[in-house]
Amino acid sequence: MRLNRFWLFVVAVAFACSALNIAPAFAASKDKDKQTKSSKVVVKSPKKPKTVRVTVTRSNAPVVAALPSLATALGLRGQHDDLSLKSSVAMVVNQDTKEVYFEKNPSISLPIASITKLMTAMVVLDSKLPLNETIVINEEDVHIYKRSRLAGGTVLSREDALHLALMSSENRAAYTLGRNYPGGVPAFVDAMNRKAKELGMDHSHFADPTGLLSENVATAEDLTRMLNAAYQYKLVREFSTWPDLTMVIANRPQKFLNTNRLVRSGDMDIGLQKTGFINAAGKCLVMQARVNNTPLLLVFLDSVGTQSRFADAVRVRDWYERMPSGVQPIRRLM
Repeated sequence: MRLNRFWLFVVAVAFACSALNIAPAFAASKDKDKQTKSSKVVVKSPKKPKTVRVTVTRSNAPVVAALPSLATALGLRGQHDDLSLKSSVAMVVNQDTKEVYFEKNPSISLPIASITKLMTAMVVLDSKLPLNETIVINEEDVHIYKRSRLAGGTVLSREDALHLALMSSENRAAYTLGRNYPGGVPAFVDAMNRKAKELGMDHSHFADPTGLLSENVATAEDLTRMLNAAYQYKLVREFSTWPDLTMVIANRPQKFLNTNRLVRSGDMDIGLQKTGFINAAGKCLVMQARVNNTPLLLVFLDSVGTQSRFADAVRVRDWYERMPSGVQPIRRLM
């Protein structure tokens, strides 16, 4: 993630942009199938005995606090709402009727982190490039994100890269998908922004395939449009809700988990999902989920704490389930 050195300037301009409902191009950083999904490769290994550390190592290095999220800088964090959500931005929309049931700061463009990968997936699938074609993690992919189990030289199919990008938010997988697009990453990003315009995402901007750049921004309203569009792709639905996947990399089995604990636990009927986090975005989550037999599009941005975005989704589910039959909390139409 690139940090903006002129933070006060960023916040000032961001205030102006949000007031005008403009996405700042430089903003700081199935119904579910009832069958059980399983990993492509199942590998079981014996549990290792746990050890307890009995010494504490203290560092004298100064602690550098991370910059606040853009939503925090704009004064959005901590605002009260009727559901007591921990997210600075939230939206609940009926996928079929486009009725808005709940909204909190829905029209402010903010960084969206790895939610970006839903757009990446759609552009890859729209390209009709062969999914069984092998692609290689090269030095450029390694440079874009330092921490990854996809080491340089890893060979995988385009389909497996898409799977890892959606399920476990693998940044090198997402980046190499863009790099292997005709014209490379610049052409891929252009295609992402064209797709956004086609979907009516008028207050969004995409800058890279991973979401690591804080210039990937969107409003909650625009994200419901992207969610609905992504839901039309069978592979996006399937891969984003796959609980785990084991792949053999460098002759060693590597288990990748879904980044959404609600998927892993089966707590909700989720048809599509994507998580995201960078400092500029905070903890983010978007989902399509069926509640009371109603398909809902859920958006949560800049949530406080590691688990609170998932807790917010559960709060929305419980709130909607408690509603009397036939009573809909319609606020407006999208």
